[in-house]
Amino acid sequence: MKQDRKGDLGRPIRVILIRGRFQPPAAQRFYVLLDEHPEIELVGCLCQSAGEGLLERVRDAWRRRGVLAAPILASQGGRAAARFVLHPGRELGLRRRMASIDRRTELVVDVHEPQVVGRVRRLEPDLAVIYGGPILKPELFEIPGFGTLSIHHGRLPEYRGRKTTFWEMDEGRPTAGVAIQRIGAGLDTGDIVAQGEVPIGDKSYPRVWREVQDLGVTLYLDAILQIKRGTGSFRPQAGGAGRLYRDPSWFPVLRLGWKQMKKRWSRS
Repeated sequence: MKQDRKGDLGRPIRVILIRGRFQPPAAQRFYVLLDEHPEIELVGCLCQSAGEGLLERVRDAWRRRGVLAAPILASQGGRAAARFVLHPGRELGLRRRMASIDRRTELVVDVHEPQVVGRVRRLEPDLAVIYGGPILKPELFEIPGFGTLSIHHGRLPEYRGRKTTFWEMDEGRPTAGVAIQRIGAGLDTGDIVAQGEVPIGDKSYPRVWREVQDLGVTLYLDAILQIKRGTGSFRPQAGGAGRLYRDPSWFPVLRLGWKQMKKRWSRS
């Protein structure tokens, strides 16, 4: 078990990033913040992927979401186009800053391959952070001196697994949670270093999801700096492991959409 520490490191904290293949703008902003923060040294970036092109994105969406892949990809494309039209300078700036990180990202078939694990050891990271990457095994997440952090969009321990913001809304929760946890043996059962929530109210799912991601980026960066400065503390999750959620099928997606339409009609 990694131990908490007191007192500042006295130098930038050495961080290795393990990222996903296809990341939303919030994740990209997080990567850039890591890379540019004076108290953080980004010593490596891994991505478990067979590729990052359009064809691979379609295959990945189909594998995970089936018939929902087409509308999901269309929605993502529409939102990306809207962001560029509304904020072209900001979007071009983010792409330019991300290009440097992309060039330094090592694409690997499996992050647990012995040669990959060996390279991570030689980097001697103080901390690993994962955003949208694969589930890690102990031989990798136990390498850094302060362990490995991950972001979970959902209230813990009640909402574990995937698309928990969706399920929080579908089940009528008043708020949607986000937590920064230290990875342990169980899935989404690690000690918590930071957590927060956003009110749901009558907001649409895209808006709540965007707000949860934005809050998560802020909490994630703060958690890393707390560990570096020796002010962070890890709290075990209370109440035991909750339900493990999966990607919603088409029926829950339609159900939530219908609920939100009825709310809008009732206000008009």
